[in-house]
Amino acid sequence: MFPQANHALYHVGAGCIDSMLTDETAMREALRLARQAAGEAEVPVGAIITLDDKIVAKGFNQPIANHDATAHAEIMAIREAGRQLHNYRLTGTTLYVTLEPCLMCAGAIIHARIARVVYGAADPGGGAAGRMLQSGQLNHTPAVTAGLLAEECGRLLSEFFQQRR
Repeated sequence: MFPQANHALYHVGAGCIDSMLTDETAMREALRLARQAAGEAEVPVGAIITLDDKIVAKGFNQPIANHDATAHAEIMAIREAGRQLHNYRLTGTTLYVTLEPCLMCAGAIIHARIARVVYGAADPGGGAAGRMLQSGQLNHTPAVTAGLLAEECGRLLSEFFQQRR
């Protein structure tokens, strides 16, 4: 389902494992997916989910192509991870996403019990990492790392929207 990357990161089903998967390497793969979304005239957001330093799922924004308002990068990755892991609970996983998750995606992250969220660019208007993911008022609170490759992630979004104007 996923195109092969031109480097050492592959989908777990492909049988290849990168034991040196770092946060930066994972975010760069999410950025590659965001660029793929932009190439398909979708808002450039990409996401991957890892478990034990292996990529188990990938996703990028596809609401226009899928005629589905819920087809955000995070949701697409969560759906795929559930299929790959045969469980809707994604305990022990890390989600890497190029843009701070919105309220809908934050809700899915909590319900899936994702252990950690790493995002790139902040979304002051629609982001929910602080408001929801770290509120401490819900039955699951993932660890959150904000701002990884934020400048590069933000620039990709800014350039996309400048071209659309």
